[in-house]
Amino acid sequence: MLSVSDLSFSYDTKQALKDVSFRAEPGRFTALLGPNGAGKSTLFALLTRLFTTRDGQIEIAGHDLAKAPREALAVMGVVFQQPTLDLELTIRQNLSYFAALHGLSGKDAAMRIDAALDRLDIRARAGEKARSLNGGHRRRTELARALIHQPKVLLCDEPTVGLDAQARAAITAHVHDLAEDGLTVLWATHLTDEVRESDDVLLLHQGVLRASGTARDLTGAQALNDWFLEQTGTPV
Repeated sequence: MLSVSDLSFSYDTKQALKDVSFRAEPGRFTALLGPNGAGKSTLFALLTRLFTTRDGQIEIAGHDLAKAPREALAVMGVVFQQPTLDLELTIRQNLSYFAALHGLSGKDAAMRIDAALDRLDIRARAGEKARSLNGGHRRRTELARALIHQPKVLLCDEPTVGLDAQARAAITAHVHDLAEDGLTVLWATHLTDEVRESDDVLLLHQGVLRASGTARDLTGAQALNDWFLEQTGTPV
């Protein structure tokens, strides 16, 4: 569902990504695991076309991102690392505005919004302004917004940064559930406790994909955090 082939990107003379290739499959939670500065956000910027490069290819649900960007982006939902809600709008207004951007309105939009709110367990707070929400509920709102247009691929760029342990666990569990329901999930993180043994893992370090496979297969008898430290030399 998401395929990246020989992707490279440089900031002037600094190479941020070098020949990165991987696949993220439907129904799988794929963790893009790497320390800060590994190139995760650069990769996400390329996947969402905030950056472009001639070096490599990205396909999303069969659409070449360079040749058919509108079609590729239309089947993608994104939760960025930095918050992107309008704090002066209510939860429902934020979601309605996003639905309109995707050409959804009327009963169809209302039904999709309600379904997304129910999925993230925030429908009871739909009339509250985003400013009044805690960090966890703001992230739930952003996840709900990313699901309104029923994407085939969900990208989450370190979505739990700044959240407490309980909120992090809840958001991670919600997204694992979405993967189990058939969604293709790419989840960038440097926190190993967000990754389950059965998850697919892509280890990105210094712009290079160092390892890929399920967490269980990559680590063997080791704990994931110990393996991650061994591979990157970075405390978790």
